[in-house]
Amino acid sequence: MGNIFAYDFMIKAFAAAVLIAAAAPCIGLPIVLKRFSAIGDAASHSALGGIAFGLLIGINPILGAIIFAVAAVLGIEALRRRFGKYSEIATVVVMSAGIGLTAVLSGFITNGSANINSFMFGSIVAISDFELILTVILCAVVIGITLLLYKELFAIAFDEEAAALCGIPVKSINFVLMLLTALTVAVASRIVGALMISSLLVIPTATSMLISKSYRGTLIGSVIFAELFTLSGLFISYYCDLRPGGTIVLIGTAVLVITAFLHKRK
Repeated sequence: MGNIFAYDFMIKAFAAAVLIAAAAPCIGLPIVLKRFSAIGDAASHSALGGIAFGLLIGINPILGAIIFAVAAVLGIEALRRRFGKYSEIATVVVMSAGIGLTAVLSGFITNGSANINSFMFGSIVAISDFELILTVILCAVVIGITLLLYKELFAIAFDEEAAALCGIPVKSINFVLMLLTALTVAVASRIVGALMISSLLVIPTATSMLISKSYRGTLIGSVIFAELFTLSGLFISYYCDLRPGGTIVLIGTAVLVITAFLHKRK
């Protein structure tokens, strides 16, 4: 197959992968610590509905994914307050609605199954210049806000009530976190796949949590693991002719299982 970097589309693919791998764990760590990992799945399933909507009306599917994913996380936050101690129901309701909407809208798309599949499972080598620009902007925003709100995110990840007593605007920061989750899921749907992006939010974080003893160490480790999974996944998928998104997730899962096994033995 020759040099992997001899092709412009592979250079763009690697650039997008590096950026998403840096941004996703910044969102993944706080939502995992808040025991809210399933929001990634809910947002991604809703994003698929947005992708189908975008294909149906003729706009860039990523824009549709952003609109629907943002609506999903806002809906989850609103429903959580209604259900109180049964707040996890909100995530399941929104996820189910997203799946149903995708099924209905995709039925109206003619000759669009290939496009839907590329967003379901990822098609990083087909990323456009516009999508790469969106990825650059997303990465800058996510990392910038993570650094700016580092102390606040740390506080609410462990104890929202104590954070509120310290004067931290918990609701506002939770809103920002949900919004960033939706944007990350929507933009990364082309790269990793809408059905698998939540894995990139959770698996690197879970792996790092097994070996790190601090919030900062876990965050840095999560980014390192995410970069390792995505870059090795791209190399392997290129030379073995595999789907990049699925390869990235399988590598991450394998490393997590091995790390968990070795950690347990210690």
